[in-house]
Parts: sequence; structure tokens; C-alpha cells
Amino acid sequence: MLTLFHFPLSASSRFVRLSFAEYGEELSLIEERTWQRRPEFLSLNPAGTVPVLLAEGDVPIVGAPVIAEYVDETRGAFKRDKRLFAEDPFERAEIRRLTDWYLGKAEQDVLRHLVRERVLKPLMNDGAGGAPDASVIRAARANIRQHMKYTNYLAGTRNWLAGARLTYADLSAAAALSVLDYLGEIDWGAHSAARDWYQRMKSRPSFRPLLADRVRGLSPVSHYADLDF
Repeated sequence: MLTLFHFPLSASSRFVRLSFAEYGEELSLIEERTWQRRPEFLSLNPAGTVPVLLAEGDVPIVGAPVIAEYVDETRGAFKRDKRLFAEDPFERAEIRRLTDWYLGKAEQDVLRHLVRERVLKPLMNDGAGGAPDASVIRAARANIRQHMKYTNYLAGTRNWLAGARLTYADLSAAAALSVLDYLGEIDWGAHSAARDWYQRMKSRPSFRPLLADRVRGLSPVSHYADLDF
């Protein structure tokens, strides 16, 4: 079994977990509190970020996009119509673009700020955390609207976010939005197409372990694990 260093409310970590689960493969999970800067973890990834996958032979593969390429080359290429990438280069480009939108842009605009202020700071008991910054939280919340509006557009005009079938684009979006949903930051009533799409994602077997995730001291909103929310 492969090992993944992750954090439960890291969207990139959740994306990797979903990717392996869609291919029916389990991972051994190690929760990594990156702010602790463990020497053993830094020896695997000097940048000190998650996710990090220990692949065959305990070779570290660092970062969600790199891990996704590895998964596609070692698992996806043999899955045909269940492959999470596409054969067509233009379709692959769209999948990569949307994956970067959710794991890159949404991370920079929204997720890293809300997770740090609402989740990580209370866990940092060494004085490094401090009090949550309300102005940072307000700015991040304002940016949620753009991302939800775009997701609603994609979900309303395509069968899946990148086209006709499920791809890495859907997994990256679901990973990102599931973090916001855990925190109760999404007004699903204002984005019906995105809600219907997310409901389909939540109902997939690969999603079940994510719905069981909990962070100490911060319970999810009441509808988080509800498939009919």
C-alpha cells in the first residue's frame, strides 16, 4: 500500500485521495502538520508542503499535479473510459486548466486564507498561530462568489466540468469545494447547478472517506456528510 502525507482540509491532499480511490486503490494516510517542520518530513519534501506520496520503493512524489501525472501514467492509462485524463490533447489541456483553477487559483484566492485563519491557527499551540484575522477571512469570503459562479456556469453547461465524462477537473473542484463545505462557507441555494453536480460527486464511493474526515476542535456543518443536502 502506498503512503500519503496529507492534511484533512488540504484540497490538494483530498484531490490525490479521490484520484486513487476512483481507481479503487487505498492509501495509507499520515496526517502531517506542516507548521511543525519535522526533519523527517522535510527530508522528503524540503518545501514542507503536502501532499507527498511515497510511491513504489518509497520514492517521494511531491505535489498534487505531479502525483496526478504519476497516477495517470501508472494507473489511468490502463482504464480506458474510466481514465481521469483524456486521450485528446485539447481535452487534456482543458482538464489541466481547470485542475489548476481549483488547486491553484482557488487555493490562492480563498482556501489557504480560510484554512489558515479558521483551522490552522487554533491548532498552532506554540504561539505561531495567533488570533484569526477577520479582515483576511472577509477578503477570502468575498472571493468565494467568483469561484462558485464559475463552477455553477461549468456545471450548468457541461455534463461534467471539463466535458462529457468525469475527469481530474471534477476531482480537483470537489476537493476544493469540500473544504469550503466542511467550513460552512458555501451558499448552495444560490448555485443550483453547482449543487447538483456536487451532490453527484458526494454520492461517489471515492468520496466517502472525505465525508468522514474531522479536524480536532472544528466540527463540519450539519449537512457536510448528507448526500441529500
